[in-house]
Amino acid sequence: MANQMLLLTTLLAMTCALVIAFEPSPLQDFCVADTTSSATRVNGLPCLDSKLAKAEHFFFSGLHIPGNTSNPVGGIVTPVNVVQIPGLNTLGISLARIDYAPWGVIPPHTHPRATEILTVLEGSLYVGFVTSNPNNKLISKVLKKGDVFVFPVGLVHFQQNVGNGNAISLSSLSSQNPGVNTIANAVFGANPSIPDDVLAKSFQVDKSVISSLQAKF
Repeated sequence: MANQMLLLTTLLAMTCALVIAFEPSPLQDFCVADTTSSATRVNGLPCLDSKLAKAEHFFFSGLHIPGNTSNPVGGIVTPVNVVQIPGLNTLGISLARIDYAPWGVIPPHTHPRATEILTVLEGSLYVGFVTSNPNNKLISKVLKKGDVFVFPVGLVHFQQNVGNGNAISLSSLSSQNPGVNTIANAVFGANPSIPDDVLAKSFQVDKSVISSLQAKF
């Protein structure tokens, strides 16, 4: 009897956990983003009339084309999200191709709405993310071609090409609109600017250092 009660309790607990974790199914086949609509946005973009949907709403071409890495950081992202494919609206998934010049980087940044899973297609990458306060632990690894690494949602992470040739990676993200906050741009390139005395005290450096950094962004 005791074993039966234990089994019943376990099954009930598992059922409750599944109910809590369950994500209700969509109420329509798809919701192509209507970027011209002025309707109020609750989460995502308003839906285009499904009768007007066509193949182009679910299509993107050009992911095989290398991005231009001729920039100060030597890295460039080619996103494939709801902006490029309106049919991704509400589906909770997107892609990004990332190209790296030799020793190029994708600077520390966050995705406020998505976990990212990255696969190295060419070259070698040093990647990592930092856990939240108070530990701020760096979890990092050098990846080779075919290796996969996960960046948990919202955590600061980065990538660096650690080879003398070009590198390529492909990322999948758990949102049709993952968002991106590049730390340096957000802190030193805010508009209007964060007061230099706030930043000087936060980073424990002279205001002249802050002014120099702000001038770069």
